Parts: sequence; structure tokens; C-alpha cells
Amino acid sequence: MRTWMCLICGWIYDEAAGFPEDGIAPGTRWEDVPPNWVCPECGARKEDFELIEI
Repeated sequence: MRTWMCLICGWIYDEAAGFPEDGIAPGTRWEDVPPNWVCPECGARKEDFELIEI
């Protein structure tokens, strides 16, 4: 499982945790997050996220 960070606001998407509040189940890989999904903090698009090492 990997972790992705919004380059605009720093919000973190953790594949292991998913984002159930938005209908994204735990274990959902970044590639499987819908292409029209946006950052819940700032509205940035998926293209504005970067893979990070934690």
C-alpha cells in the first residue's frame, strides 16, 4: 500500500485507509480512485497528488 500527498494543501491519501467518507473503501489503490475525485480539503485534482514515502 502506498501514500499520496496533495501538492496544494498537503492532505494525505493512504491506500490502506482509503477514504470511506467519500465512498473509497480501505485498501483502494490510487489507480482505482475515480478520475474525477478531488481532494477533500482543497478540491485539487488527482493530477495534483504525488507519491510519498512515510
